[in-house]
Amino acid sequence: MNLISISDLSKDDILRLLESAETFRVRRGGHGQPLLGKSLAMIFEKPSTRTRVSLEVAAAELGAHPLYLSASELQLGRGETVADTARVLSRYVHGITARVYSHNTVVQLAQHASVPVVNALSDWEHPLQILADLQTMRQRFCKLEGLRLAWVGDGNNVCNSLILASAILGMEITVASPPGYQPKAQIIEQAKRLGGLPSMVEEPADAARGADVLVTDTWVSMGDEAEEAERLRVFGKYQVNAALMGRAADGAIALHCLPAHRGQEITDEVMDGPQSAVFDEAENRMHTSKAVMAWLMGEKRSGD
Repeated sequence: MNLISISDLSKDDILRLLESAETFRVRRGGHGQPLLGKSLAMIFEKPSTRTRVSLEVAAAELGAHPLYLSASELQLGRGETVADTARVLSRYVHGITARVYSHNTVVQLAQHASVPVVNALSDWEHPLQILADLQTMRQRFCKLEGLRLAWVGDGNNVCNSLILASAILGMEITVASPPGYQPKAQIIEQAKRLGGLPSMVEEPADAARGADVLVTDTWVSMGDEAEEAERLRVFGKYQVNAALMGRAADGAIALHCLPAHRGQEITDEVMDGPQSAVFDEAENRMHTSKAVMAWLMGEKRSGD
């Protein structure tokens, strides 16, 4: 099994992974090393703080050996095909994670590898991030089904995965994005097939009203730098600030996958305030990564 899209997981799969992640969190330092003697190849076409550190530490604490492989260190950069890379790495390691520009790259890796492949970010989805978000919500609200989510900003890869996860888990989601920057129609249609009813609005206040969770991300993602000036102009009002949090439900929390551009998509007042769960969310990247690795790379996967 691979984890390329959050929709690769059923509701039961997600809940099982979140239970496992919470166990790893509570028992950190005493949960044993179920992946002792195994190795994880980590392909990084894009730089990262949280993804790299969380994966390396998670693998090491589970007993596996993590290998960081930048694009410049692989023969991919000299023309070797993704398929050949996948086949060769499968002879050496027990799992592959890939943080890539094109979603097609991680799809090809999964098609040709004989070991589990995990999408650690592509231009289409970011399932590992969403698992951490879900663990954070569950910690704060003790449930997921029925929660009301508001996404404020660019309808990007993280937004795509959150929309699909909401459909799978029975959460409501409203996305506030400017015209031309809304989630892809294919994602909305897929969410509907999964039983969800995502709503699209233009005004952040309409999305935030009564929401339990406000989620945002940078206005200018890696690869969008050429559009920075235009994006800063268009996204000006799509900011999670105290006024917007005031429209949310009592006890609402703010999430951001980081890195944050403080003063743009989120203010210091919210990031550092009592409603922020941003740093719990960042920590949970490690715990959910452990859960995914233990499930996919272990000798016996849950449900097998």
